[in-house]
Amino acid sequence: MIDNTTEKKENSNSKEKVLLVINCLQGGGAERVVLTLGQGFYDLGYEVHILRFKPRVDYELNPKLNYHFIDFKRYKLIPKLERRDKVFAFVVDRYISKNIGQPDMILSNLDRADSILSNSKLPNIFYVIHNTVSLLYKFDNTNAADTLKSKMINIYSKHPCICVSKGAEKDFVESFGNITPTIAIHNPVDRDYIQKLGDVFTPEYQDYIVHVGSFKEAKRHDVLLKAYARTDQSMPLLLLGKGKLKDEIEQLVVELNLEEKVVFLGFQENPFPYIKHAKFKVLTSDWEGFALVIAEALVLGTPVISTDCPSGPSELLPDNNLMPMSDVDAISEKLSLAMKNPEQFFSEFDGSLLPITIAKKYIAFASDSKIKEYS
Repeated sequence: MIDNTTEKKENSNSKEKVLLVINCLQGGGAERVVLTLGQGFYDLGYEVHILRFKPRVDYELNPKLNYHFIDFKRYKLIPKLERRDKVFAFVVDRYISKNIGQPDMILSNLDRADSILSNSKLPNIFYVIHNTVSLLYKFDNTNAADTLKSKMINIYSKHPCICVSKGAEKDFVESFGNITPTIAIHNPVDRDYIQKLGDVFTPEYQDYIVHVGSFKEAKRHDVLLKAYARTDQSMPLLLLGKGKLKDEIEQLVVELNLEEKVVFLGFQENPFPYIKHAKFKVLTSDWEGFALVIAEALVLGTPVISTDCPSGPSELLPDNNLMPMSDVDAISEKLSLAMKNPEQFFSEFDGSLLPITIAKKYIAFASDSKIKEYS
């Protein structure tokens, strides 16, 4: 007689493990990428673990993955950030070794996790660079920027880096030099899941434009509204998201007399029905890492126009769909063209972005990095 419980345990122990580390699972693009990439590894037969340092969760969690939480808040009492991160890294290492074992790959996401794991003693760590760092951190010639760059070089030189777009990789190398092995691997997009969520309900709005993104500086809602105000506003503009600049943007809507045309819908755990039923989606960012919302719109067959910021959009859209950054006149003109004929901005989804395919690229890079490390 076969002991199925023992066999299952042995099979689990024999599985390769991947650990994805991120500060929290709030409603952001990087957080959604972590969950989607985790699914890709699971589909390849990996045992997938996700570790966070804040309790907040805005997304539905896939029960096939394993979730861990270590509260960073209690360690904030330790003076000096560098010492705090070293102490917490020791706690993290001990927790991983005891509760997960040795992962074959540890993927660190966003600066909080990156800083902590730069102090880790565990092997197989890789940083995932989700942003155009020079723009996000406002690198310039000031002493403060030089100090910040020096600290970041100290962090990112310790492990290989996986950048979410070619533009992000180019910017990373130009900002820091060839301090570590890098590669550009696009973010994964779960086509089937997005299409399923897109059918959950039908929005009450019709014939509208949609923008999905946090109210923060990079997204340039101010430019979008000023450009939209110069059109005939024949379609309403739906804004999905939350963020610290929301009050400021709401005031701008009043100043531009757009109260009857602009709709604030807040953060939506499932934004996909709004994207699917939009006539087109617009993005007016000054910087993106990958611009995940563009790929998601393409999955749903929704036309997209976007600013041609340094990384992301130009790798997903044809030139016809792109607009110069911060150019209110050019963006207004493109909005008007899209309102008259949205279908001219339709573009196909690239199947190479599916989670399994992207996870395989991570595995190949990790394997290549290990070969070079030990050769």
